[in-house]
Amino acid sequence: MLIRFCNRLQKHGAGIPFRYATTLFALLLSISCQETAKTRDDAMEAADSVAETAEIEVTRYPLKKVFWGDTHHHTAISGDAFGGGTRMTPEDSYRMAIGEAVKTNSGQEFKMRRPLDFLCITDHAEGFGVFIEIDRGNEILMQDSIARRWNQMLKGGKEEAMQLAVEIPSALANNRLPEPVTNPETAIPLMQASWKDHTATAEKYNKPGEFTAFIAWEWTSVPTGNNLHRNVILRDDKTRADQIIPFSALQSEDAEKLWEFMESYEAKTGGKALAIPHNGNISGGLMFAPLTISGEPLNREYAEARSRWEPLFEVMQIKGASETHPSLSTEDEFADFGIQGWDNGNLTLDILQTPEQRKYQYARQAYLNGLEYEERFGANPYKFGLVGASDTHTGVPHHDEDMFWGKHATNEPMPERAMEVVKKLNGVSRYGYGYTSAGYTAVYAEANTRADLWDGMKRKEAYGTSGTRIELRVFGGFDFVTEDLGTILESGYGKGVPMGGDLKDAVAGKRIAFMIHAKKDPNWANLDRIQVVKGWLENGKKMEKVYDVAWSGDRKPDAKGKIASVGNTVDLTDGSFTNTIGEPELSVLWYDPDFDPELAAFYYVRVLEIPSPTWILYDKVKYGISDVADDAPLVQQERAWSSPIWYSPR
Repeated sequence: MLIRFCNRLQKHGAGIPFRYATTLFALLLSISCQETAKTRDDAMEAADSVAETAEIEVTRYPLKKVFWGDTHHHTAISGDAFGGGTRMTPEDSYRMAIGEAVKTNSGQEFKMRRPLDFLCITDHAEGFGVFIEIDRGNEILMQDSIARRWNQMLKGGKEEAMQLAVEIPSALANNRLPEPVTNPETAIPLMQASWKDHTATAEKYNKPGEFTAFIAWEWTSVPTGNNLHRNVILRDDKTRADQIIPFSALQSEDAEKLWEFMESYEAKTGGKALAIPHNGNISGGLMFAPLTISGEPLNREYAEARSRWEPLFEVMQIKGASETHPSLSTEDEFADFGIQGWDNGNLTLDILQTPEQRKYQYARQAYLNGLEYEERFGANPYKFGLVGASDTHTGVPHHDEDMFWGKHATNEPMPERAMEVVKKLNGVSRYGYGYTSAGYTAVYAEANTRADLWDGMKRKEAYGTSGTRIELRVFGGFDFVTEDLGTILESGYGKGVPMGGDLKDAVAGKRIAFMIHAKKDPNWANLDRIQVVKGWLENGKKMEKVYDVAWSGDRKPDAKGKIASVGNTVDLTDGSFTNTIGEPELSVLWYDPDFDPELAAFYYVRVLEIPSPTWILYDKVKYGISDVADDAPLVQQERAWSSPIWYSPR
């Protein structure tokens, strides 16, 4: 059957649109036909998990421990990173992630203060590693005029590197990549070799119980410049991963095709895969749009597939935050975090921002829409947890404000980077100060292994931060009492569900309650407050409310239930701040005073720190910069966002 199909494709290929022909060809090479695939039963999966750590004694935490990592990280294998001057390899990134000192692209030494527990290197699938061959002057690639020009630009200086860092994503968005990069006959052999090198490096640095190196990639869909990227994370080792090459947006820009590929991967290999959408703030309103990429209204089948394959959403990264927006959450005084510099258009600025687009770009609105879809056709496409990440393209795993290493190699520490124009189009400019110091993914798991961490992400027992290591626990239930706070883990798991979980059908007379405990990052700022964000549907109307449930000091709620500002100790002259305000820990057992057991709802927790300096202020002090733009944030309140707990009356 396969031979007959290939003969038909060869005979009639001239009539098939190039993108679809590429899809068919690459799928045939990377995953065999469904008719030969066999699924593995639960016993086999359990045996594989045991085999992963059979020879290594791994410390296990029955009540789970938080592990810190990055689920979105690029090295020189990514075309835009390489074109922008990045020469750091996956091996360099892993070495830095485990705490080694390494000289970076600009010749400066970098060493993490606190190593990561895990890292997902998610280089772009589109031409995976091929741009290294463009730099080397590969004879086949040099037959294309665009590839030859890029080869010459790669030999240039910083100006050429900055131009390439913008031009390569734009070429992808507008289908103008060099022909050998999109032609399966030339691209696939190069990608296969690069992919196998990549998986081998991940195996080398993966140390169960000590450090987890996930095998992953980024599917980089960007139709007309609208960012719909997904990071695909495998639970598996090299043996399974090498049976494919990463599915790319050159094969399809439709996420439903990516999900089909992931399903085929699982059927063929017995492995497991999940996808994490890129933060939605520059998606041109498409990330949570009411229509699919093919123009069809969302339905139950779509909702169930999206919920299955995309259990998490990237709420924070270098290109800002995607929790909510002041125009959407008008009563939320903290809704403006992480939007400076990005609230003007899509990824490439080909489409400028409109109020209508904002409705479909942010997590909180998606949660509300998800409740509506579930009420309409019985499935929720947006039942996802929240994580943070970096999306660094330097190969450097950086998260701290005073050690910000930039988005691209051209943004590594240097005096002018805050006010540098990084993108200009349609009369709009983006400046370096729009970048943030990225975020973390925090996962609760019993051990630091691929299987345990991946399972934690899949069940949404994970949360995101803006780059701080706030330790956060959230449990929901109907039977908690005050004394349970003293045994929050035992009581939380025993009587309720953790973040990412579901509560259903409240017993008459009982209110929903949440046990919450937050502990400050030991290396950073004290805590200001804990908030619970609730969303629900009432008489067909979408409702949201932010409750202050615990806070530092002796502040009292005002008439509207709001808590006054915690204050500000940041010294703008030297970039210092003090922990003389705020608290190192906050705990609370909170009952929803507005709970209606007949109304579906979601609840997630937001923890705010006291104000602290941004990397822009640190640069200003370090380099003696006299002035920056008025809207460049010098001070911010870093934060953590838990994955929600959903309540359903059914």
